[in-house]
Amino acid sequence: MNEMIRLPLGDWVSDGVDWVVANASAFFGVLRSIFLGAYDGVNWVLATPPAFVIIGAIVVLGLLARGWLFALLSGVGLVLIMAVDQWDNAMDTFALVLVAATIAILLAVPLGIAAAKVQWVSMVVRPFMDFLQTMPAFVYLIPALLLFRVGVAPGIVATILFAMPPGVRLTELGIRGVNRETVEAGQAFGATPGRILRQIQLPLAMPSIMAGINQVIMLSLSMVVIAGLVGAGGLGGDIIAALNRLDTALGVEAGLSVVILAMVLDRLTGAFGQRRGLYARLRNGRAAHRNTRAS
Repeated sequence: MNEMIRLPLGDWVSDGVDWVVANASAFFGVLRSIFLGAYDGVNWVLATPPAFVIIGAIVVLGLLARGWLFALLSGVGLVLIMAVDQWDNAMDTFALVLVAATIAILLAVPLGIAAAKVQWVSMVVRPFMDFLQTMPAFVYLIPALLLFRVGVAPGIVATILFAMPPGVRLTELGIRGVNRETVEAGQAFGATPGRILRQIQLPLAMPSIMAGINQVIMLSLSMVVIAGLVGAGGLGGDIIAALNRLDTALGVEAGLSVVILAMVLDRLTGAFGQRRGLYARLRNGRAAHRNTRAS
């Protein structure tokens, strides 16, 4: 009975992937070169300077974005990564996250805006995002391996697919949540749709968009560890090695480094959405000074 109703869906998808591999290998070869080039460039910027230069830059960024306490704790956490000899792996992972998250954000935000503006786009995008968000993360690695071979490139592709949905959803939610009367007021003053989007909807939706960007970065970091299974290296490679050898010490050091990176990136991107820290104070001070002079 089961044989009679057996639907070979997996075989159909496998045949489709095989056809794509056989007929579009040149296209995916170009994509692979682009991903590897972007990764090598970012990794060179992060890995070439001495570790204390990168730590100092992140501390200054933390001071501007959130305040002295966050800057201090970020510095301590990054020094701890260096102290457990995971700095090079952490920079490899950081580079992969930056490349994958940047591409995911560049795809997700415009797609979310289009979904908020056009109803049929939203109806097409939503089930596709549901599919990407609920599919087990390991499944993304199979077609990525077939199309992009072992290494960093399949890790980047799988990370983009896994991390993109929250960026799309929260951008659409933020644009749709803008007060309709505010938009109508802009239309009444003769503003074009593009100007209304840039000067009214995007600024008012920015907290929701930044929350989406924050989620994209966090999911990228979690997927990068899983991407260690396909040879992406970095901290994920050490965690996989620790699992294979049951090496508790290596697993703890690599895992703790991932947690520190995640906390720094989470608080940093969250703070930019909330406009906190030294930069926000300087900006508010300038605005107050201009208002005083104007009055």
